[in-house]
Amino acid sequence: MLERIEKLQIAILGLLLAFGLIFAVKSGVSPFKQNSVTVTGSAYEIVTSDSGTLQVELEVKAPTKAAAYALAKKQIPQVMEYLASKGFDVKKDVDVKSSNGYYSYKYYPNGNSSNEIERYNLSQAISIKSDDVEKIKEASLDITSLSDKGVDIDVNSTNYSYSKLPELKVELLKRATKDAKQRASAMLKSTNNGVGKIQSVRMGVFQITPVDSTDVSDMGINDTTTIEKKITAVSNVTFRIK
Repeated sequence: MLERIEKLQIAILGLLLAFGLIFAVKSGVSPFKQNSVTVTGSAYEIVTSDSGTLQVELEVKAPTKAAAYALAKKQIPQVMEYLASKGFDVKKDVDVKSSNGYYSYKYYPNGNSSNEIERYNLSQAISIKSDDVEKIKEASLDITSLSDKGVDIDVNSTNYSYSKLPELKVELLKRATKDAKQRASAMLKSTNNGVGKIQSVRMGVFQITPVDSTDVSDMGINDTTTIEKKITAVSNVTFRIK
């Protein structure tokens, strides 16, 4: 009786091992059961921005609205003189935007606002553009020195862009697809298979980041704050296995 039980246990164990082997084989070949493989390829290029924009804002405070506009009218030529000294063509490169302002009111000792006007605050936006990005960068770092002459000016933003980006995106996609093929070939080599024709290609989002950045986003990144940029393309490619 004991001998029959031992034989039955051995038979059951054998069946379990057999089913396990079948499952393992199926699991091992499942990625290729449709005779295709999907691989992600990538490519990048480091570029130098070829244009820049500097947005600054002239701030003026005066007892009345008229006095504020008069002071701004006096200070704008000082800003233009500064920009000209930095090599900008003020007629071509500089755009003086419309101004806006608001009144500030005096406060009572208890902290409540009164109806008595304290001053008028005027903001005058000025945009500077140039294909010389180093000139834009230098001005962005130095223009606040006008405060030494009584001109209150702040930098709102400095943006750099690369004009040949559309052409580069096409080239990077080609390289990303080629990289995907090389990766697929390396994967299939160990299984004695080869890479066949492309079945489908899906373009990923572009990541335009500072050179040393490792940030990625599902929506893509478009860095405009740095002169040197790293542009990365991703391509998801499905190849037929041969």
